[in-house]
Amino acid sequence: MRNVIIALAAAGILAAALPSPVHANCNGCGVAAGVVGGLAAGAIVGSAIANSRPVYVEPAPVYVAPPSVYAVPPPYDGPICHVERQQVWDGYAYRTRRVQVCD
Repeated sequence: MRNVIIALAAAGILAAALPSPVHANCNGCGVAAGVVGGLAAGAIVGSAIANSRPVYVEPAPVYVAPPSVYAVPPPYDGPICHVERQQVWDGYAYRTRRVQVCD
C-alpha cells in the first residue's frame, strides 16, 4: 500500500511539473520539469533502497553429543617410545647421553 501511495504522489508531481498549454511560451519550464522529475525519481529509488532490509538466514542447529564418562579411548597403533641413558662415542670419548628409543 505504501508503494502505491509513493507511486501516485510521484506521478502527481510529474504531471504538475509538465508544461500545460497555458505555459506554452515558457522558456525555463523544460528545465524545471527535468529537475522536478529527477527529484521524484530520486525519492522513489531512495525510498525503495531505504525500505529494503538485509535478509538474514539463521544457520541450522548442530547437535554435538556430550562426552561419555565410560568412553574407551581408541587403541594406539604407533610405536611406543621412551628415553634411555646410553654411552655414546663422540669421537674423543664415551659420553653418557639421553637417547630416545622407539620399539
